[in-house]
Amino acid sequence: MTKTPALCLRKVNYLFGSKQVLDNIEFSAESGQCSMLLGPNGAGKTTLFSLITRLYDAGDGQLQISGYDLKKNTSKALSQLGVVFQQPTLDMDLSVIQNLSYHAALHGMSKKLAQQRIQLELERQDMWDRSNEKIRQLNGGHRRRVEIARALLHEPSLLLLDEPTVGLDVASRQGIVDYLHALSAEKGIAVLWATHLIDEILANDHLIVLHLGRIRAQGSVAKVLSDTHSENVQMAFQYLTQTSVRTK
Repeated sequence: MTKTPALCLRKVNYLFGSKQVLDNIEFSAESGQCSMLLGPNGAGKTTLFSLITRLYDAGDGQLQISGYDLKKNTSKALSQLGVVFQQPTLDMDLSVIQNLSYHAALHGMSKKLAQQRIQLELERQDMWDRSNEKIRQLNGGHRRRVEIARALLHEPSLLLLDEPTVGLDVASRQGIVDYLHALSAEKGIAVLWATHLIDEILANDHLIVLHLGRIRAQGSVAKVLSDTHSENVQMAFQYLTQTSVRTK
């Protein structure tokens, strides 16, 4: 029996006025795998994420989250989704645990369950001992860890990451890359990760190259390299887009 993908897009198009921003987007994100959406600024990554999170009304095509149609069963579809946006969204004047408790309440969790889930997610990232500190007391890397913990509180089947390491130092960025890849593999969570950084992509990831609103290549890293006759992801990206890309 074929397992339902955590995310499935079929023939998704989107227009801003007369401009085609997304053109016939099709791909799936599977449980237990990191799908890396690689593209430069202006590729359409943010627009695509805005459609998935319903910040934008869905354009043409079909979009399903864990089998739920985003247009027809919006609340059920979004209940399966955890999101870490590129821009910080924590309340700086509340503590770590206050931020997470508020989010848990929005998902209808009981106080007891919320406490259990908050402690579990913070302990996974070595943040439990800082649970009573205000967000403004934390550095950028630790704030990102809190946002990741928040996105996982309700145990989503799909975790959406919009360039989550932007602005972080090398050590913090590497820690998040390692943690999220391990989490996906161990807990079976599907991850869709938008990035423009080559070194965030690991050999066993599913790679999707997006440029000017179109998917230029997708598949395993090995497949994309083979299809483009490239020695590494950077060479493949440049071949597909004629665009330079950052490696760190």
